[in-house]
Amino acid sequence: MKTTDFAALLSRYFTKYLPNERGSSPQTIDSYRTAFILYLEYMETVCGIRPEKLSVSDYTRKSVLGFLNWLENERNNSISTRNYRLAAIKGFVHYLKYEFPDYMEEYQRILGIPIKKSMQKEIAYMKTEGVELLVNQIDISSTNGLRDYVMLLILYTTGVRVSEMINIKVKDISLTEPCTIRIHGKGNKGRYVPLMKTAVPHIKRYLAYMHYDTESYYEEYIFKNHMKAQFTRQGINYILKKYGAMARRIDQTLIPETLTAHKIRHTTAMELLTSGVDLIYIRDLLGHSSVVTTEIYARTDAKLKRKAIEAASKELLPHEEASWDTDINLKQWLKGFNKR
Repeated sequence: MKTTDFAALLSRYFTKYLPNERGSSPQTIDSYRTAFILYLEYMETVCGIRPEKLSVSDYTRKSVLGFLNWLENERNNSISTRNYRLAAIKGFVHYLKYEFPDYMEEYQRILGIPIKKSMQKEIAYMKTEGVELLVNQIDISSTNGLRDYVMLLILYTTGVRVSEMINIKVKDISLTEPCTIRIHGKGNKGRYVPLMKTAVPHIKRYLAYMHYDTESYYEEYIFKNHMKAQFTRQGINYILKKYGAMARRIDQTLIPETLTAHKIRHTTAMELLTSGVDLIYIRDLLGHSSVVTTEIYARTDAKLKRKAIEAASKELLPHEEASWDTDINLKQWLKGFNKR
């Protein structure tokens, strides 16, 4: 069977360009792969073009917009998921510009598709009491319990992403002062994250128990599942769900119904912020590319403080009708504002 130009280019994009030239992480490659599986499904079921017949000339702004609408309307994908799929589409377009520039004008039209804006959701995070209740459910006398305890300890005290934590190897941990973990972040950007002194003894105990404190294990992943394989994102969230359910039976007000590693990350960031840590340091710790991303925590904290002040004010201040609600001459009211 003859391979189309689209199939050949897509294959090279995933097998050579992304892993070797761009240095994309396995998680990014997997996310992009899912986007194109869905795109091929759309082109076959809606547009009537089977994958083996698909050409680069079919990769148009019109087909991409149709695909994005299909994701939202037929598959009920969220706006953020829709935007992730669009990022994958545009990534391949940037590759095509240099490898197959025959349709450059159409490529520019695809790149011009804007991301879709959505309302900013409030950040979901836990209180310190909730974290304490959660970790208290872990039986650290068992092998898996000790592993789970150290896993949660690292998540909470460092704020690392779940994708970063599952990639930590024994060699990435330094337990000589100052104790740190080398984190392999997005885009293969490495950073060193400090370890809290209270966490170090537990990590040392775990490493010794697993015999990871010997040089022959330096290339091993620090956390492995029951199959002795590297953990997945789903595996980590399964463990959190298990302990979360146990903790909720004790106090459901402290534990969110949907508990994920990302909520633990939010919790870490919010605790750092409320403790007075500068946004720049929080940005570096979390591995954000810009402090603008980190500012969402500051906005959330400001909102919480405002709500608390408003709630207290209702008890202290009598109701007062706003002048601008009854005064039809707003201009005159404004002029006299500072004279009252």
